[in-house]
Amino acid sequence: MHYRLWADLVVVLHALFVLIVLFGGLAVLRWPRLAWVHLPAALWGGLIEIGGWFCPLTHLENRLRRLAGGAGYGTDFIEHYLEPVLYPAGLTRRTQLLFGITALLINLAIYARLWSRRRSVPPGL
Repeated sequence: MHYRLWADLVVVLHALFVLIVLFGGLAVLRWPRLAWVHLPAALWGGLIEIGGWFCPLTHLENRLRRLAGGAGYGTDFIEHYLEPVLYPAGLTRRTQLLFGITALLINLAIYARLWSRRRSVPPGL
């Protein structure tokens, strides 16, 4: 079947999710209603890193790759350029914790700014 294609699509989805976790707070500054999407994603992404858990998307991708008859990664564009960003070589538990805490702190700062900005706007404006 098309398991390899589905696995590649999961990698793209995973990369997009990581970008939303890391940079979605900036979009929330412009469009505050996006917080309903970004905040749960940021919390989940931070907890995955801090907890040392595996994201379900990682399990899904690996399962699809096995169903495609492979065990490792190929050399096509998606696998060559996106996967090293999602799964850096030599990723240690300490680095993983640093990533998770940094993502949470960045987003906490953005939401603190958003909250202070909302509080400073006089009612009725």
